[in-house]
Amino acid sequence: MSGTSETTFGRRLRAATAAHGPLCAGIDPHRTLVESWGLSYDLEGLTRFTETCVEAFAGHVGIVKPQSAFFEVFGSAGVAVLERATRALQEAGTLVLVDAKRGDIGSTMAAYAEAFLGKDAVAPGDAVTLSPYLGFESLRPALDLAAQTGRGVFVLALTSNPEGRSVQHARLRDTSVAESIVRSAAAENAAAGERGELGSVGLVVGATVGTAVQELQLDLAAVNGPLLAPGVGAQGGTSDDLRRVFGDALPNVLPASSREVLSAGPDVSALRDRARSTSQAMAGLLR
Repeated sequence: MSGTSETTFGRRLRAATAAHGPLCAGIDPHRTLVESWGLSYDLEGLTRFTETCVEAFAGHVGIVKPQSAFFEVFGSAGVAVLERATRALQEAGTLVLVDAKRGDIGSTMAAYAEAFLGKDAVAPGDAVTLSPYLGFESLRPALDLAAQTGRGVFVLALTSNPEGRSVQHARLRDTSVAESIVRSAAAENAAAGERGELGSVGLVVGATVGTAVQELQLDLAAVNGPLLAPGVGAQGGTSDDLRRVFGDALPNVLPASSREVLSAGPDVSALRDRARSTSQAMAGLLR
């Protein structure tokens, strides 16, 4: 079920991970993966790949993260595949985090917010990823609309790509850019914390950022929001990495895995079993 003003994304996420574990399973239909399943890299292959993932994950995984770009590459027909998948997952009770990484200013940001979070959007997910590098407050239209519609946002904070350091590690007087984003997210979640609930403004923090959290003195536990951790599995992130990066914030971590889980396809049962076993393993670690 998509978000409403009566229920927050944070509440629904807590319920979903309690029922199915913390794994955020990716749907990343890029050429190499699609072809590794014996499918053609075209609209038909995209559709079959996506429908297989939906059949495997719907009702069995707490939250699923389709990467919007891999659908957009096929134009409006590809976006329609994403929209159908979003509806099907939500109807089965699985939350959908659309990985779109949108970020802009003014009326353009407001339009992105309406497209991904609005009550009249065609097929909105339960949450969307956002880029704050035009300034955290440039995201205000999305932050406010998500709060109104009961949806969530995940803001890029500390990513594992080497290029990110030049921006995220940069300092503004005595505060790094990454720290300013972490503090801003914590402020957005303050009211939820006062109610003893998980906030709906999450962050994206790579599982393989090493000691950067300590070096930049980021208080991730104080965010009181979900922490999406890409990089687990095929990208090299280990259980030790998660402990090192997230520390006391481990209970709020959503380990994201795409390639490692999807490598079990195209068999639906094998794909579902891989997602379940990965989620169980992650749940044991995060406890």
